[in-house]
Amino acid sequence: MQRKHNKNLVPKAITLRKNMTKEERRLWYDFLRAYPVRFLRQKVLGNYIVDFYCATAQLVIELDGSGHYTSDGERYDNERTIFLEEYGLTVVRIPNTEIHKNFKGVCEYIDGIVKQSLV
Repeated sequence: MQRKHNKNLVPKAITLRKNMTKEERRLWYDFLRAYPVRFLRQKVLGNYIVDFYCATAQLVIELDGSGHYTSDGERYDNERTIFLEEYGLTVVRIPNTEIHKNFKGVCEYIDGIVKQSLV
């Protein structure tokens, strides 16, 4: 991974941080922001902006809306996942519908992944 982030993406990351989706806001404000292991939101990694990033756990969390389930969206997500995994990061994709239907389960799932990575 590029050690320095792509400075050209910083303004877009700032905009995304200010305009999170309702699912991103829910996960951030109701769980990740106060989580004991630090997460960052809309983090620039190489030429990509990830929804949530935890350096300690080497974890990327992506919340996927309907645009991710098109052939172009899936192709882009695969390229991005391969790039991130090449640097030892675990990429977890969570459908937006799970935030609405099973928020507690999503939080427990993330907590389990983080705790497993720290072992």
